[in-house]
Amino acid sequence: MDMRNIAIIAHVDHGKTTLVDELLKQSGAFRENQAVAERAMDSNDLERERGITILAKATSVEWNGLRINIVDTPGHADFGAEVERILSMVDGVVLLVDAAEGPMPQTKFVTSKALALGLKPIVVLNKVDKPDAEPDRALDEVFDLFASLDATDEQLDFPSLYASGRNGWCDDSLEGDRQNLDALFKLVVDHVPAPKQIQKREEPFRMLATTLGADPFIGRILTGRVEAGTLRTGETVKALSRDGTKVEQFRVTKILAFRGLAQSPIDVAEAGDIVSLAGMTKATVADTICDLSVEDAIPAQPIDPPTITVTFGINDSPLAGRDGKKVQSRVIRERLMKEAETNVAIRVTDTAGGDAFEVAGRGELQMGVLIENMRREGFELSISRPQVLFREEDGQRLEPIEEVTIDVDDEYSGAVIEKITGARKGEMTEMKQQGGKTRIIATIPSRGLIGYHGEFLTDTRGTGVLNRVFHGWAPHKGSIPGRRAGVLISMENGVSVAYAIFNLEDRGRFFIGSQEDVYQGMIIGEHSRENDLEVNPLKGKKLTNVRASGTDEAVRLTTPIRLSLEEAIAYIDDDELVEVTPNVVRLRKRHLDPHERKRASRSA
Repeated sequence: MDMRNIAIIAHVDHGKTTLVDELLKQSGAFRENQAVAERAMDSNDLERERGITILAKATSVEWNGLRINIVDTPGHADFGAEVERILSMVDGVVLLVDAAEGPMPQTKFVTSKALALGLKPIVVLNKVDKPDAEPDRALDEVFDLFASLDATDEQLDFPSLYASGRNGWCDDSLEGDRQNLDALFKLVVDHVPAPKQIQKREEPFRMLATTLGADPFIGRILTGRVEAGTLRTGETVKALSRDGTKVEQFRVTKILAFRGLAQSPIDVAEAGDIVSLAGMTKATVADTICDLSVEDAIPAQPIDPPTITVTFGINDSPLAGRDGKKVQSRVIRERLMKEAETNVAIRVTDTAGGDAFEVAGRGELQMGVLIENMRREGFELSISRPQVLFREEDGQRLEPIEEVTIDVDDEYSGAVIEKITGARKGEMTEMKQQGGKTRIIATIPSRGLIGYHGEFLTDTRGTGVLNRVFHGWAPHKGSIPGRRAGVLISMENGVSVAYAIFNLEDRGRFFIGSQEDVYQGMIIGEHSRENDLEVNPLKGKKLTNVRASGTDEAVRLTTPIRLSLEEAIAYIDDDELVEVTPNVVRLRKRHLDPHERKRASRSA
C-alpha cells in the first residue's frame, strides 16, 4: 500500500491535537456512534488539564486507498529530545500556526529542527474564524521565521491553507466552501514524498528506535520507522548502540502498527512503515534494531543531557500516611525506575541512606509532570529544591545555559530585562518591538531560571510568555541570590486557630487558614523580614467571665496564599522540603526539631 509519513508541529495550544482528531473522524477511523473523548490524542489526564501534549503519539488514517501515518509532537522544549527524534521518522511536516497569534517561540524551536532535517513544510493557518485573526500577517511572519532559520529556496516556497480545526474544515483560500479537510489530505498526498525506504525492501532489515514505551502485558516496546528490509514476527534480530557496539540479541515477539487510535498486531513490517516492536530487554532509544548480518548503526540524534536534579524522598512528616497508600521507599523506587525505563531524558540514582533518590531531568516542567502523576497514583513524597548539574572540563566548572525567548507587553519589558540581566546573570542577545509587544531573547544559566516563572508572571500581570531551550555549557557565572524573605515556622503540633493567625498577620503572609493540621517544623507562611521566625498558630483566646463591648466580633482572616506544586518546589530553600500527598502540598523544614535545625546550620 502506498503511504505518507507526516508530523504535525505547532506552538502549545495552537490546535494541533484538535486537528488530528478531525482528520481521524473524516477519514473514517471512528465509527459514527463511537464514544471518543475530546482531544482523543491527549490520552493522559495531565495533558487534558494543562492542554499540552507531553508524549509524542502516532496514529494512522486511510484516505482514498493511501495510508497516512501522523505523529503528534510535543511543543515544549522540556521534551525537546523527543521532537528531534520523531522528526527523523517522517518525510514531511504540517506546521500549524494560530492566525491571530502568528508563529510563537516554540513554533521556532520545532520548526528549526524540521528545516535542519531538510523537510519541506506545509503551513496551515488555523483558527481563521477567530474575531482577531489576521491570516495574511501571520503568513508573512511565518515566511520571515523560515528566512531567519536559513530555510532553502525550496522550503521557502511552501504551500499554505486556511483552516478551522475545531469546525473541521480546511481550504486553499478564505473564500472556499468550508466543508471538510479534503484540501489538506490532497496537499499531503501531492506535496509530501513517499518514504524513500520503500525502494530498500530487498535489503537486510534495519530500524532506528525513536520512542520507548512499556505495556503491562508485552513489556518494553520500541517504536520507529523501518529504514530497510522486512521483518516477520518471531525472527531474531540484534540491537546496536550509536557507536556500533552490540547491546543484545532477541526474538521479536510482537510487531504492532498504528491503525486509527489503536495499535494492532501485524505479521510483517515493511520498509517505510512506522511500527512498534516487543521482545527486547535492554535496547533503548537511539539504538539500531537490525538483521544479524548488519554491522553499522544508523546515525542518531544524541539524547539531550539532564540539566537539573531533584531528590525524591519518603514522606517522614508527622502527618505521613494519612492521604496516600504508597509511602514506602521500595514502592517509590520501583515507580521511578519504571519512569526512567520509558523516559530517556530521566536518570534515577540511589542515595546513601536508601530513603531518597536523585532524579535528573531536562527541566522543572518535566519534573512537575512526573511528581503530579505520582501523587495522583497515591504516592506520598518529600521533594527537595531543584539543583543544577555541573560539568568539569579542563579543570573548569561548567554549568548549563538556556536560551530564553520572552514575549511581553512593552510596559513590562523594563522590569523583565532588569530581573534577567541583573541578579539572574542573563545576557540579552536580541530585542525587538512590534505592535505594542516586545520580544526579548537572552541566554541565562539554568540556575537563574529555577523559581523565576512565578515571579515573571507577577511582573507581567500574567500576560507574558516565556519559553526556554537548552543552549549549551558555559563557565560558572558566580552566585545567584535565592529567596530574600524568611519563613514563619510552626512550633506546635495540632490544628490552627483563627484567633492565633489573626494576631500573627502583621508578621507576614500565611500559606494556611484556620482549622488546618500543622506540625512542629512546618512552614505556614512567609516572614515580612529576612530571618526565619517560629510562631504558635494554636494559641486560642483566654476567656474570662467579664464581657466587654466588642469582645465577640468575629475574626476576619486575610485569604491565605495557596502555592501550586510547581510554585512550592520553586519557592523552597536548600534546607526545606515540599511534602506532596494526593490531596495536599505542604512546605516544611528538612529538620523539624528546632535544635537539630540550629546544629545543621552551624555545621553548614
